[in-house]
Amino acid sequence: MDLTALIVAVPEAEPAVGRFRATLDRAAGWGVPAHVTVLFPFLPPGRITESEVAVVREAVATVPRFEVTFTRTAWFGTDLLWLAPEPDDGFRALTAAVWRRFPDTPPYAGKHGDAVPHLTVGHDRPLTLLRAAADEIATHLPIPAAVDTVLLIAGSTDVKGWRTLAEFPLG
Repeated sequence: MDLTALIVAVPEAEPAVGRFRATLDRAAGWGVPAHVTVLFPFLPPGRITESEVAVVREAVATVPRFEVTFTRTAWFGTDLLWLAPEPDDGFRALTAAVWRRFPDTPPYAGKHGDAVPHLTVGHDRPLTLLRAAADEIATHLPIPAAVDTVLLIAGSTDVKGWRTLAEFPLG
């Protein structure tokens, strides 16, 4: 295992996006469920101790449980198809709460100015496939979801087998 992430799994979305993610999203091939990322990359696996787990638990507990609805598909350019959670404030609060305590782990390694909460359906695949997925998924929207737990997962980008290391309840 060489990577970790903090995510909110969204099992409610699997019936709509699962078959598309299986072929359009690399993370699905690694065994990562449909999710909204809270913080990735997180700490290297060797740096995660009981102390860090306790800090994450405290940070996540500062954010109340919330509900969202995935109401529409959206795009980052023409390369990445995603579902938009509305409202997205709860996800932003989770990211901020954890990042404040781990300032050396900015969302997406600091590559993006705004870490837009999203559920990835597919990326870096032919646009025709992504558009077909968007059209089909739109027939399953809206998708309501309850957010009450953040998962700490770990794995590698070259093999299936990401696993959950810890679960953190929201406040």
